[in-house]
This record gives sequence, structure tokens and C-alpha cells, in this order.
Amino acid sequence: MKHNVGLDVSLAETAICVVDDDGIIFREGVAASDPNEIADWLERLDLNLARLGLKPAQPQLGCTTA
Repeated sequence: MKHNVGLDVSLAETAICVVDDDGIIFREGVAASDPNEIADWLERLDLNLARLGLKPAQPQLGCTTA
């Protein structure tokens, strides 16, 4: 069975959600927003990953620089 991965990326952490072909959640977790940390988290699952989707963090409103 193939699985799909969704990544919700922020500066510090990335939320990870793995679903099967039927859209049923297989695993959820959090890793540091570092490519190696995310890859290690996914590799430990030992799955056949079909797709990966990214959702970048939204910039915080109201932040200004002087």
C-alpha cells in the first residue's frame, strides 16, 4: 500500500501527517524543521511513500522591523 505525507513547515518545527490511499491517518508526529530530521522520521516508518505535500508557515501579521 502506498502512503502520502503532508508537512506543515514552520521555522522551528514541522508537523508530519502520513495517510494511506484511502485518506486514513496512519501516523502523525513532529520533527525539527531540518531536512535530515524530517527524512529520519519518515525513514523510520519504512513505507512506500507516493506523494509529499508541503504547507509553509504563514508569516505572522503585525510583525515589523525597525
